[in-house]
Amino acid sequence: MNAPDCKKRDRIDIDDEIPAPDDLKRKRFDYDGYDEHLGHIRERSLTRLSYNDYTVGWICALYIEMAAAEAMLDNVHDSLPKDPNDSNTYTVGSIGRHNIVIASLPANGYGTINAATVANNMDRTFPSIRVRLMVGIGGGVPRKADVRLGDVVVSTEVVQYDIGKIVRDGPLDRTGIPRKPPPAVMTAVAKLRANHESKPSKIPSILSEIFQRNPLMSQYGRPSSLLDRLFDSGYDHVGSMDSCVGCDKSKLLERSPRSDETPKIHYGVVASGNQVMKHAKTRDRLARELDIICFEMEAAGLIDSFPCLVIRGICDYSDSYKNKQWQEYAAATAAAYAKELLSIICPNETQTRPTITTPSITAKTKFEA
Repeated sequence: MNAPDCKKRDRIDIDDEIPAPDDLKRKRFDYDGYDEHLGHIRERSLTRLSYNDYTVGWICALYIEMAAAEAMLDNVHDSLPKDPNDSNTYTVGSIGRHNIVIASLPANGYGTINAATVANNMDRTFPSIRVRLMVGIGGGVPRKADVRLGDVVVSTEVVQYDIGKIVRDGPLDRTGIPRKPPPAVMTAVAKLRANHESKPSKIPSILSEIFQRNPLMSQYGRPSSLLDRLFDSGYDHVGSMDSCVGCDKSKLLERSPRSDETPKIHYGVVASGNQVMKHAKTRDRLARELDIICFEMEAAGLIDSFPCLVIRGICDYSDSYKNKQWQEYAAATAAAYAKELLSIICPNETQTRPTITTPSITAKTKFEA
C-alpha cells in the first residue's frame, strides 16, 4: 500500500552524528527467501536499522494476532541485537514508509499486567515510537450498532470496567478513568472514517493479497455466515463450547442478512478487564451503563504508559457461546484495518528531530549490548 505523498522535512539523521557499532550500521540485503513462519516465497528486504528508526509500535496478545500483524508487513527487516534487559521478542519491518516494531505478549500471558510489561519494554528499547497500536481480537456487543463476527471495532475511548470499590455489599463503584487515544492518531482515524463514507474499505483487498501471498494462512479466511449465531441473552449455552448441537434453536435471534461479507467498522467505547467476558446479561448491563461496544483484556494495562489506539476484530459476542471459529479471521480483519490506517498517516508526522546531546554518552547508552 502506498504511503501518502507528504512534503519532505529536513531531518537530522542521528547515525550521521553518532557513529554506531559495526553491527548496528545500516545494511541492506535483497533476495528471494522462504519465510517459514508465514509459509510462502516472497521477496524480503532484510534491512538493519537502528532502534531509533522505528516510529510505529504494534502490540498483540496472541500468536494468531502476531501472525496476522507480520503478514501485513511489506518488508521484513533484519533483527536488531537483543537488549538483555528487554524480555520481548520483536519482529521489525515496514508498511509503506513506516518502520514498524511488533511484539506479542508471552504465551498464556494475556491480561493487563503482561500488556503493561511488554509496552514498557518496547517504549524503552525503541525510543522514537510515535504511533502506538494494540491490535487483535475482542468480544462484541451485538445489539450496539449491529456488531457482527468479523467486524472491526476501533476505540474512541477505553474504560477498565472491573476496577473500583464495593461498599457494604453494594455494586462496584468504578474508579477507573476512561482514556482516549492520542489526538494525533485520532485525526488519521477521522480521515479514514470520512474516506469510508464515499469509498469502500480496503480491508477485503488487503486480505485477498495476504492470502494469495501466504498459502498456509487459509485458516485466516472468513468462516461461513452460518457459523455467526446469536442467541437470546437470557439463554445460556448447552454442552460443548465448540458445538451448539444441544442448544434450543428457537432461542436464536433473527437478524437481517447483510448485502455482502465485507467487515463493518465500528467506532466506540472498548471495555478492558482482567477476566474474559462470557455472560450475555452482564455484557448487556455493562454496555448500557458504559456505552460499550467491545470487550477485551489488555488495553487497560497500556493506556497510561503506552497511550494507543485499540483495534479489535470481533470473534464472539462476549457470551457463553464463545468458541474459536472466528478468531483467526477476526485477527486478520483488525490487522488489515491497522494497515489501511497507516496509509493515512504521513511518515514524516511520526518523525521528530533528534536532540543531539553528548555523543559519547548517548552512543554508549543506546548501543552497548
